[in-house]
Amino acid sequence: MANNSSIEWTEATWNPVAGCTVISPGCTNCYAMRLARRLELMGQPKYAGTTRMSGGRAKWNGTVKLDVDALDIPKRWRVGRTIFVNSMSDLFHDAVPLEFIQAVFATMTEAKQHTFQILTKRPERVAAVSSKLRWPENVWMGVSVESQDYVSRIDELRRTGAKVKFLSLEPLLGPLGKLNLTGIDWAIAGGESGPAARPMDPNWVRSIRDQCLAHGVAFHFKQWGGPNKKKAGRVLDGRTWDEQPTKRRWWTEQKPEVLAV
Repeated sequence: MANNSSIEWTEATWNPVAGCTVISPGCTNCYAMRLARRLELMGQPKYAGTTRMSGGRAKWNGTVKLDVDALDIPKRWRVGRTIFVNSMSDLFHDAVPLEFIQAVFATMTEAKQHTFQILTKRPERVAAVSSKLRWPENVWMGVSVESQDYVSRIDELRRTGAKVKFLSLEPLLGPLGKLNLTGIDWAIAGGESGPAARPMDPNWVRSIRDQCLAHGVAFHFKQWGGPNKKKAGRVLDGRTWDEQPTKRRWWTEQKPEVLAV
């Protein structure tokens, strides 16, 4: 677990699962693959055997490891913080048993002092098991959407019982067109960074931002990306965008007549 994450939209990371499988183009240059390989070479057994070398680069090989000893880590942190769950994997990977997912949710439910952010590229599984999970207020559920081919992931997210739902539109590899933002509380957008980073058109980001503003969805612009993301920065049209989601009040937004009763 990292106490001080370099990810712009969170404060810490917690990884009860290690290893993953490439599932769509957004995974091609995933930073976690490179980092897992580095951690393995540093002697960390948790990441041993989770990657293979292909074309001189580390790639996930489908090995997924459950770290039972890590389950209680968030409970030991007294001061509340925002925690990205499984920055080095996907909690809803098919290789992660439902019982282990439930154990992770039990920890998040108990550790009420924290806000937990879960991100997946497998929202169909989230929707399938949603009724078997307890969804506390401090658990935010998000999906990654890198191009228009994967916009349907947002529909699957809407089928879950998460109280706060968010989108990670990064690495943004193409225009997303008109989005259905019904029930979505937050959208993060950003370009790809690191070696072989693919370019991002500024107008793709502007379209997302404008749609968020029109629908009252919090918008966060993470980065322009590229080989040197620090140099490229994260200023969009003269300012940074660091909005955070607020709890949706369905009874005021959807049924205002109830307040008059």
